[in-house]
Amino acid sequence: MEKEIKKVLITGISGSGGSYLAEYIVFNHPNIEVHGIARWHSTTGNKNLEGVKEKVKVHECDLVDFSSIMKVLNEVKPDAVFHIASYANVRAAFITPLAVMQNNVMGTANLLEAIRISGLNPIIQLCSTSEVYGQVDPKHVPITEDCPINPVNPYAVSKLAQDALGYTYFKSYNMPIIRTRMFAYLNPRRRDLFATSFAMQVARIEAGLQKELLHGNLDSTRTLIDVRDAMEAYWFATTKGKAGEVYNMGGKKIIKVGEFLDVLKKLARTEIPSRIDPSLLRPTDVTLQIPDTSKFERDTGWQPKYTFEESVAHLLDHCRREAGKELKFIE
Repeated sequence: MEKEIKKVLITGISGSGGSYLAEYIVFNHPNIEVHGIARWHSTTGNKNLEGVKEKVKVHECDLVDFSSIMKVLNEVKPDAVFHIASYANVRAAFITPLAVMQNNVMGTANLLEAIRISGLNPIIQLCSTSEVYGQVDPKHVPITEDCPINPVNPYAVSKLAQDALGYTYFKSYNMPIIRTRMFAYLNPRRRDLFATSFAMQVARIEAGLQKELLHGNLDSTRTLIDVRDAMEAYWFATTKGKAGEVYNMGGKKIIKVGEFLDVLKKLARTEIPSRIDPSLLRPTDVTLQIPDTSKFERDTGWQPKYTFEESVAHLLDHCRREAGKELKFIE
């Protein structure tokens, strides 16, 4: 039976994932009050939330500031909390690992402890990542929730700590926490993702703004999902999932990074020269990520709606619009 939710709180609402989740809830569940938190120095909020700015209330709050979390919780009193806020750039995490750990781990600890102390009892979805599995032995592919955990980068370690905190607060304090491990998705608003980086560079080359596309490792295998399907999956997990459980989430399209680049090149309106940029290579890389999502689908009934082709078109259209804006600005 679906849980009744009247008010939600989205951490990191001004970010790429949080803004898409806000849009999903506003457009598909219009009777639900949508609140979110964003840091005062966030630079993406106005842009990402442009389409729903009249329908959501954004609260200034930094998760490493415990008092500001308490203030927002007491004001909003949410029925559900989607914890999406995170320092999520994997490659950059190798450069500033301590900042990543401080933000992601202590931010999550502060949030969970504030909810516990507040006396509220919202459903909490803690958004983790497939990165916690690390470099998986092929014998464990497709990856189930029982796959050995073996993070290989600072970001993954921080997300594993979040994941573990969620389970601990469920077991120790009986808080209704659901953990989700999302695999790769096509998200037009996150330029640090390989797919968005490629599509943005294709659009800029088409517009004459750059001459060649730069890339890192092309041999990694990913399973891709549309960001709009991913956000609906988060909703399904929160309203239909079981407290204490962890769910793998992901799409059905299995593709190598290099093959995805080839798809974009075929859709391009001009020739796309490309070459490897050593600065884009990670010290360690996760090269095989194919999830088994049957547990999540069985418990919630969720299924993706968008085809791979529709998702790529959505991504490329967005990037072409952005390149167009950049071109007009220069002119």
